[in-house]
Amino acid sequence: MSAAVRSTRSGQRRRDRVPALDYGLLVCALGLLAFGAVMVASASMSIGENCCNDPFHYVMRHGFALGLALVTGLLVYAVPLDWWEGSGAWLFLLSVLALMLVLVPGVGHTVNGATRWIPLGPLNLQPSEFVKLFAIIYVAGYLVRHADSVAGRLTGFVRPLVLIGTAAALILMQPDFGTAAVMLATVMGLLFLGGVSLLPFAFLLGVVTLGLATLIVVSPYRWERVISFLNPWQDPFNTGYQLTQALIAFGRGEWLGVGLGNGIQKQFFLPEAHTDFLASVIGEELGLVGMLVLIGAFVFLTGRAFAIGARAEALKRRFAAYLAQGIAMWLGLQAFVNIGVNAGLLPTKGLTLPFLSYGSNSLVVGCMAIAILLRIDVTMRQLEADAGPKRGLRWVRA
Repeated sequence: MSAAVRSTRSGQRRRDRVPALDYGLLVCALGLLAFGAVMVASASMSIGENCCNDPFHYVMRHGFALGLALVTGLLVYAVPLDWWEGSGAWLFLLSVLALMLVLVPGVGHTVNGATRWIPLGPLNLQPSEFVKLFAIIYVAGYLVRHADSVAGRLTGFVRPLVLIGTAAALILMQPDFGTAAVMLATVMGLLFLGGVSLLPFAFLLGVVTLGLATLIVVSPYRWERVISFLNPWQDPFNTGYQLTQALIAFGRGEWLGVGLGNGIQKQFFLPEAHTDFLASVIGEELGLVGMLVLIGAFVFLTGRAFAIGARAEALKRRFAAYLAQGIAMWLGLQAFVNIGVNAGLLPTKGLTLPFLSYGSNSLVVGCMAIAILLRIDVTMRQLEADAGPKRGLRWVRA
């Protein structure tokens, strides 16, 4: 056997051993997780020292959450798509029941006036994080099962919104306006992709938008956030404090930042520096260039998710297509809202930055979403490989 033939066969065996994955998506997600761990460490050391006499308090907890999220992602990757399609409604109903349980006196855990967690030993379960993903899975399955009624009748796309609206109402009672808005926007986007007639969809979108706007107007603290967002410098030490400190952080960062670990705003000036306002710490320490790289990573990740959905659509796998597109809209929208809030483009909302912010629930759900995307990608690659020879055979016979 010649050396060239042996080399070719050896290379083929190596390719067979390496699983076919969307490595761009995987590397981007892992890069965001690693970068988030570094930035959480940078942002939380002074907070940990002050609250717990341990600068690594939040670093260790974030590391544990990151390990839990990666293990969960591996387990989710092993779950076939058919199981998600068949279990979507039950998963969503269980998440709604968990949202109800949060509001039961003595069960839900309250922090800073918000009741969003259920204590489970060393961890706190936040059902609102999971309900976003489970809502996408449920609606994706519904669009497949009721495609004709969704496209042809008003009741066809109103029915799933009854359950979605119930979940949104429970989230608003916590209160968590940002999560409810992101979930509703993602579901509305999925319904639009599912073929809803334009006129009824526009009417329903107007009703949802009007409802959310009314909630802002009638709620004093939400209206106060809008006013402070429009002019945070009018009251920089009270209602506009968070936004002014975030803007100061971005201003100090300029082009290249003050250097990793050298930020000042995280040292008790910027509230929630390691969670909701982590992007401001990145802007201060790594500057405009660092923020552009971060935004580019989210754009790439969202684009890869949409590309996976497009391939599934081309193969007539509509559940997989809707699921990938829904995940893309959710992650892209949440990243946009978080960065927009930090940069003063949107009113202040309590939303984490996906894959980066401190918080085990957000990390676990984010890794679950990436695992599902990778599973869809692998499944589509297998279908394409199976269909390839058959298409070639038909062409030869013709």
